[in-house]
Amino acid sequence: MEQQKLPNVTIAIVLAILSYLCCCVWGFPAIIMSGIGLFLLKKDERVYAENPELYSNYGQLRTAKILVIIGLVLGILYFCYAIYGIWAIGGWDEYMRKTQEMMEQFGIEE
Repeated sequence: MEQQKLPNVTIAIVLAILSYLCCCVWGFPAIIMSGIGLFLLKKDERVYAENPELYSNYGQLRTAKILVIIGLVLGILYFCYAIYGIWAIGGWDEYMRKTQEMMEQFGIEE
């Protein structure tokens, strides 16, 4: 019987790359994408454990898992940094006031 590929590995790699790109948006999208990637990889690991001789891309699964974990860690770190930044400024109201001032300074309207 011909070996096939695990179905969710490529999707998890794409989610990991997207989580790297989205971690700078408060870190929250990176956490969500990495979480979905981890869920898909756990599912593929269970499928592989049942019949390892049927699948050929277990090495890609391990690589995808490393990429997703790195994306998750970066997302969590950036999320914590953003929360700390708001706290250090003086809270959400002060953060919004400073954001409004910056928007007015650069001529950006809502």
